[in-house]
Amino acid sequence: MDSIKHTKIVATISDKHCEPEFLQELYDAGMNVVRINTAHQTPETALNIVNNVRIVCDCIAILIDTKGPEIRTKNIINPIAVKTGDHLFVKGGNEDSTDKLFIVDYDEFADNIPIGSFMLIDDGELEFKIIGKVGDALEVLVCNDGEIKNKKSINIPGVSVSLPPITEKDKMFIEWAADNNIDFVAHSFVRNKEDVLAVQKILDDKKSPIKIISKIENTDGVNNIDEILDYSYGVMVARGDLGIEIPAEKIPSIQRSLIRKCIKRKKPVIIATQMLHSMISSPRPTRAEVSDVANAIFDRTDAIMLSGETAYGQYPVEAVSLMTRVAIEIETSKDRRNDVPVPRLDNEVSAFLAEAAVLAANEIKVAAIITDTLTGKIARYISAFRSPRPVYAKCHNGRVMRELALSYGVHASLIISKKNKHKLVESSLLDLERRGKITENDTVVYVGGNFGVGGGTSFIEIASVARMTKEKKNSKHNTSEL
Repeated sequence: MDSIKHTKIVATISDKHCEPEFLQELYDAGMNVVRINTAHQTPETALNIVNNVRIVCDCIAILIDTKGPEIRTKNIINPIAVKTGDHLFVKGGNEDSTDKLFIVDYDEFADNIPIGSFMLIDDGELEFKIIGKVGDALEVLVCNDGEIKNKKSINIPGVSVSLPPITEKDKMFIEWAADNNIDFVAHSFVRNKEDVLAVQKILDDKKSPIKIISKIENTDGVNNIDEILDYSYGVMVARGDLGIEIPAEKIPSIQRSLIRKCIKRKKPVIIATQMLHSMISSPRPTRAEVSDVANAIFDRTDAIMLSGETAYGQYPVEAVSLMTRVAIEIETSKDRRNDVPVPRLDNEVSAFLAEAAVLAANEIKVAAIITDTLTGKIARYISAFRSPRPVYAKCHNGRVMRELALSYGVHASLIISKKNKHKLVESSLLDLERRGKITENDTVVYVGGNFGVGGGTSFIEIASVARMTKEKKNSKHNTSEL
């Protein structure tokens, strides 16, 4: 059997390039999840992407990305040219910006930003120092030449700003996601558990099972990661804004720390932003970019993400293909001594069996770990222990199958037969054999439950596929004779 990629790939897709044929190429190259950035979409254009993804395969998960609580420049008709040493004013409001005063979309800006702070615009392209306050405006000193453009992001490193967690556009898109059976909502600039709960309330009001991915991209999010994880399905480490809010030299250690926390909590984690940025316009990445992708995999991330590379880049399929090749290469050379210890809670049977399955797979050199799952929980737990063997999860519904598209090493598919537990094991193994994932001579670890669908995980079985399917058939035959 060919080498299998365990690390998942999230690819950002724009309505400008979302034809089914293109999406099929990305899927064949290794894409597992499609990301839709709502900052650049309308519900109509986003729905076109969704429909085309579903034409390709119902196993591709769809994630929408919200705007979240951020500040942007406003009402700038023509870019404002600035030079180092210039003095300007900035304030919140609705009036037009001028050459000496520019407006932001946060009315309380002048009241909440302390003098002495630094302000960064457009992902750090421009830097200003807050030097005073005059009336309802802040006076700023320009630190480098450039242009202030309209609707550009503003960051105030080290300063917590009391913005509402959800914009009106965010609320509209979250409700749209619920109506259109989207799999994940990745909420931007999550600062604390209240931000996550605000998204969850909208989903609960819509009775939606959509899972929340919290984007960590500011100091508050890093500091409050434990409570954020309590209420999140998973985390995205969005290194773009994070690298502006926090000194760049601290990002690698923060990335590793966040990955480890997610693994210990058995929750998927995505590393994002500029992983292969040069491939937007170049067919080949830099060696530093390849090392960046590799280091995220060495750190044990579940997924890696492409943004502009696939949304509007010139070499999208090549970027996904390269990520796949790097992932396969690194996954086979990881040092097991660097694995993250995953704690088990008292009487947590699923976690105990998941760890035992992975240990058995490592010691006995089985071909795969196989499980059937109603909620995806046991598959995510097995994933947390980062088995070098593929984990084949047989799911009872398509939503759970797609949710597992973010979990390291888990290859999910739908259950064909939902009859008694013996038939379930047999049909799962035979389906994987038919699809070339395993052979009848392979030894596998099967993790399952004796108490019916939804009854929880209760056993591990290790045997050849031929013997396991034969025993299930015999067991069924013997039972019918009694």
